[in-house]
Amino acid sequence: MFDTHELGRRPGALQRISRTVEAPMDLGIDGVIGVPQGSPVELDLRLESVMEGVLVTGTARASAEGECVRCLEPLRQDVAADFQEMFSYPDTDDRGPRKAAADDDAEDDEDMTPLEDGMFDLEPVLRDAVVLALPMQPVCREDCAGLCAECGANLNENPDHHHDAVDIRWAALQGLADSLGTGEKDNMSGAEAGVDEKQEK
Repeated sequence: MFDTHELGRRPGALQRISRTVEAPMDLGIDGVIGVPQGSPVELDLRLESVMEGVLVTGTARASAEGECVRCLEPLRQDVAADFQEMFSYPDTDDRGPRKAAADDDAEDDEDMTPLEDGMFDLEPVLRDAVVLALPMQPVCREDCAGLCAECGANLNENPDHHHDAVDIRWAALQGLADSLGTGEKDNMSGAEAGVDEKQEK
Protein backbone atom coordinates (compact mmCIF):
# COMPACT_ATOMS: atom_id res chain seq x y z
CA MET A 1 0.00 0.00 0.00
CA PHE A 2 1.18 3.52 -0.84
CA ASP A 3 0.22 6.69 1.02
CA THR A 4 -0.83 9.87 -0.83
CA HIS A 5 -1.37 12.13 2.22
CA GLU A 6 1.97 13.92 1.72
CA LEU A 7 1.01 14.70 -1.86
CA GLY A 8 -2.08 16.68 -0.89
CA ARG A 9 -5.10 17.35 -3.06
CA ARG A 10 -3.88 20.48 -4.80
CA PRO A 11 -3.94 19.80 -8.57
CA GLY A 12 -0.46 19.82 -10.04
CA ALA A 13 1.32 18.62 -6.89
CA LEU A 14 3.98 15.99 -7.61
CA GLN A 15 5.70 13.34 -5.56
CA ARG A 16 8.35 10.85 -6.63
CA ILE A 17 8.82 7.55 -4.84
CA SER A 18 11.50 4.89 -5.31
CA ARG A 19 10.92 1.70 -3.39
CA THR A 20 11.87 -1.96 -3.50
CA VAL A 21 9.05 -4.36 -2.69
CA GLU A 22 8.72 -8.13 -2.60
CA ALA A 23 7.13 -9.79 -5.61
CA PRO A 24 3.66 -11.16 -4.90
CA MET A 25 2.70 -14.75 -5.64
CA ASP A 26 2.02 -15.78 -9.25
CA LEU A 27 3.68 -12.76 -10.84
CA GLY A 28 4.16 -14.25 -14.29
CA ILE A 29 2.93 -16.76 -16.84
CA ASP A 30 2.32 -20.10 -15.15
CA GLY A 31 4.69 -22.81 -16.33
CA VAL A 32 6.58 -20.47 -18.69
CA ILE A 33 8.29 -17.54 -16.95
CA GLY A 34 7.69 -15.39 -13.90
CA VAL A 35 9.15 -13.32 -11.08
CA PRO A 36 9.69 -15.62 -8.08
CA GLN A 37 7.57 -14.78 -5.05
CA GLY A 38 9.47 -12.66 -2.55
CA SER A 39 12.18 -11.57 -4.98
CA PRO A 40 12.88 -7.80 -5.19
CA VAL A 41 10.88 -5.57 -7.52
CA GLU A 42 12.24 -2.04 -7.92
CA LEU A 43 9.56 0.62 -8.33
CA ASP A 44 10.06 4.17 -9.58
CA LEU A 45 6.79 6.07 -9.15
CA ARG A 46 5.55 9.52 -10.04
CA LEU A 47 2.43 10.60 -8.19
CA GLU A 48 0.55 13.58 -9.57
CA SER A 49 -2.47 15.17 -7.96
CA VAL A 50 -5.21 15.99 -10.49
CA MET A 51 -8.81 17.11 -10.15
CA GLU A 52 -10.24 13.58 -10.05
CA GLY A 53 -7.60 11.94 -7.90
CA VAL A 54 -4.00 10.76 -8.09
CA LEU A 55 -2.38 9.76 -11.37
CA VAL A 56 0.34 7.17 -10.73
CA THR A 57 2.95 6.63 -13.45
CA GLY A 58 5.80 4.25 -12.90
CA THR A 59 8.27 1.59 -13.94
CA ALA A 60 8.80 -1.79 -12.32
CA ARG A 61 12.07 -3.68 -12.72
CA ALA A 62 12.58 -7.28 -11.70
CA SER A 63 14.36 -10.49 -12.63
CA ALA A 64 12.20 -13.24 -14.09
CA GLU A 65 13.04 -16.93 -14.15
CA GLY A 66 11.77 -19.57 -16.52
CA GLU A 67 12.67 -22.19 -19.09
CA CYS A 68 13.82 -21.76 -22.68
CA VAL A 69 11.07 -22.98 -25.00
CA ARG A 70 13.64 -24.36 -27.46
CA CYS A 71 16.27 -26.16 -25.37
CA LEU A 72 14.40 -26.34 -22.01
CA GLU A 73 17.41 -24.92 -20.13
CA PRO A 74 16.69 -22.65 -17.13
CA LEU A 75 16.97 -18.95 -17.89
CA ARG A 76 16.93 -15.65 -16.05
CA GLN A 77 15.78 -12.46 -17.75
CA ASP A 78 15.53 -8.85 -16.60
CA VAL A 79 12.13 -7.30 -17.18
CA ALA A 80 11.02 -3.67 -17.10
CA ALA A 81 7.34 -2.74 -17.20
CA ASP A 82 5.84 0.73 -17.53
CA PHE A 83 2.38 1.43 -16.16
CA GLN A 84 -0.06 4.25 -15.45
CA GLU A 85 -3.15 4.17 -13.27
CA MET A 86 -5.66 6.70 -12.04
CA PHE A 87 -6.79 6.44 -8.41
CA SER A 88 -9.86 8.57 -7.73
CA TYR A 89 -10.57 10.58 -4.60
CA PRO A 90 -13.50 9.28 -2.55
CA ASP A 91 -16.54 11.45 -3.12
CA THR A 92 -17.14 13.56 0.00
CA ASP A 93 -20.10 15.50 -1.40
CA ASP A 94 -23.15 15.25 0.86
CA ARG A 95 -25.35 14.94 -2.21
CA GLY A 96 -24.06 11.43 -2.81
CA PRO A 97 -21.91 9.85 -5.55
CA ARG A 98 -20.85 12.09 -8.39
CA LYS A 99 -23.13 11.76 -11.42
CA ALA A 100 -21.52 11.33 -14.80
CA ALA A 101 -22.44 13.99 -17.34
CA ALA A 102 -22.15 11.60 -20.27
CA ASP A 103 -21.66 7.94 -21.05
CA ASP A 104 -17.96 8.55 -21.76
CA ASP A 105 -17.51 10.02 -18.28
CA ALA A 106 -19.24 7.00 -16.80
CA GLU A 107 -16.79 4.71 -18.57
CA ASP A 108 -13.87 6.80 -17.32
CA ASP A 109 -15.16 6.54 -13.75
CA GLU A 110 -15.34 2.75 -14.08
CA ASP A 111 -11.69 2.66 -15.15
CA MET A 112 -10.56 4.53 -12.04
CA THR A 113 -9.75 2.76 -8.78
CA PRO A 114 -10.82 4.62 -5.64
CA LEU A 115 -8.32 5.65 -2.99
CA GLU A 116 -9.01 4.14 0.41
CA ASP A 117 -8.26 6.61 3.19
CA GLY A 118 -5.58 8.20 0.99
CA MET A 119 -3.94 4.83 0.30
CA PHE A 120 -3.72 2.82 -2.91
CA ASP A 121 -2.78 -0.79 -3.61
CA LEU A 122 -0.43 -1.13 -6.58
CA GLU A 123 -0.38 -4.94 -6.74
CA PRO A 124 -3.12 -5.44 -9.39
CA VAL A 125 -1.57 -2.76 -11.62
CA LEU A 126 1.90 -4.19 -11.10
CA ARG A 127 0.71 -7.71 -11.91
CA ASP A 128 -0.95 -6.62 -15.17
CA ALA A 129 2.07 -4.58 -16.29
CA VAL A 130 4.71 -7.21 -15.51
CA VAL A 131 2.78 -10.12 -17.04
CA LEU A 132 2.26 -8.16 -20.26
CA ALA A 133 5.98 -7.30 -20.39
CA LEU A 134 7.08 -10.95 -20.10
CA PRO A 135 7.85 -12.92 -23.28
CA MET A 136 5.26 -15.54 -24.18
CA GLN A 137 8.01 -17.78 -25.61
CA PRO A 138 11.23 -17.05 -23.68
CA VAL A 139 14.52 -18.21 -25.19
CA CYS A 140 17.93 -18.43 -23.55
CA ARG A 141 19.39 -16.61 -26.57
CA GLU A 142 18.08 -15.48 -29.93
CA ASP A 143 20.02 -18.11 -31.92
CA CYS A 144 19.19 -21.04 -29.62
CA ALA A 145 19.18 -24.19 -31.79
CA GLY A 146 16.92 -26.16 -29.45
CA LEU A 147 16.77 -29.94 -29.12
CA CYS A 148 17.00 -32.74 -31.67
CA ALA A 149 13.46 -33.81 -32.56
CA GLU A 150 14.50 -37.47 -32.72
CA CYS A 151 16.73 -38.04 -29.71
CA GLY A 152 16.46 -34.85 -27.62
CA ALA A 153 20.15 -33.93 -27.84
CA ASN A 154 20.96 -30.27 -27.16
CA LEU A 155 21.93 -28.84 -30.55
CA ASN A 156 23.67 -25.86 -28.91
CA GLU A 157 26.26 -28.22 -27.41
CA ASN A 158 26.59 -30.34 -30.56
CA PRO A 159 25.78 -28.24 -33.65
CA ASP A 160 26.95 -31.00 -36.05
CA HIS A 161 24.51 -33.52 -34.58
CA HIS A 162 22.21 -35.13 -37.17
CA HIS A 163 20.46 -38.37 -38.06
CA ASP A 164 20.40 -40.03 -41.48
CA ALA A 165 16.82 -39.78 -42.63
CA VAL A 166 15.42 -43.28 -43.15
CA ASP A 167 11.78 -43.67 -44.03
CA ILE A 168 10.78 -47.26 -43.27
CA ARG A 169 8.04 -47.02 -45.90
CA TRP A 170 10.73 -46.74 -48.62
CA ALA A 171 13.38 -48.98 -47.07
CA ALA A 172 12.35 -52.11 -49.04
CA LEU A 173 12.18 -50.16 -52.31
CA GLN A 174 15.57 -48.62 -51.59
CA GLY A 175 17.07 -52.10 -51.26
CA LEU A 176 15.43 -53.14 -54.53
CA ALA A 177 16.71 -50.01 -56.27
CA ASP A 178 20.22 -50.71 -55.01
CA SER A 179 20.15 -54.31 -56.36
CA LEU A 180 18.72 -53.19 -59.72
CA GLY A 181 21.30 -50.48 -59.94
CA THR A 182 24.09 -53.01 -59.48
CA GLY A 183 22.62 -55.38 -62.12
CA GLU A 184 22.19 -52.59 -64.64
CA LYS A 185 25.77 -51.50 -64.11
CA ASP A 186 26.93 -55.05 -64.74
CA ASN A 187 24.85 -55.25 -67.93
CA MET A 188 26.16 -51.92 -69.10
CA SER A 189 29.70 -53.00 -68.41
CA GLY A 190 29.13 -56.15 -70.46
CA ALA A 191 27.58 -54.17 -73.31
CA GLU A 192 30.51 -51.77 -73.33
CA ALA A 193 32.92 -54.69 -73.38
CA GLY A 194 31.04 -56.20 -76.39
CA VAL A 195 31.25 -52.92 -78.27
CA ASP A 196 34.98 -52.70 -77.62
CA GLU A 197 35.47 -56.25 -78.88
CA LYS A 198 33.56 -55.46 -82.12
CA GLN A 199 35.62 -52.32 -82.67
CA GLU A 200 38.82 -54.30 -82.19
CA LYS A 201 37.72 -56.80 -84.84
